[in-house]
Amino acid sequence: MRNLVRAVALFTSLAVPAGALAHAFLDRAVPAVGSKVHGQPTEVRLRFSQPLEPAFSAVRVLDAGGKQVDRKDKRLDPADASVLRVSLPPLAPGVYRVVWRVLSADTHVTEGDYSFEVAP
Repeated sequence: MRNLVRAVALFTSLAVPAGALAHAFLDRAVPAVGSKVHGQPTEVRLRFSQPLEPAFSAVRVLDAGGKQVDRKDKRLDPADASVLRVSLPPLAPGVYRVVWRVLSADTHVTEGDYSFEVAP
């Protein structure tokens, strides 16, 4: 009986694709995590490991005081549903925090944040 249970467990683990159990994790960011940007970034672009659900995915850019400074026009890239973008106005020199919460196509929510600096 024990061998039957092991066989069923092994078969089940092999039958379920690895991607079906994964979440959408942040893969790349522009501006990059912890980077110092010289010049004006025009947008924040976040690439995730899986396609996202646009209605349930959000990104905000906050200044050092916690005020939202992006243009509030978050959208998925039309050519790649794993890329979330938001436009930026001209930013004063300083540190900015990017906060994101996304729902992947597999219905898992992930969230996080990171900072970047705009240099004078």
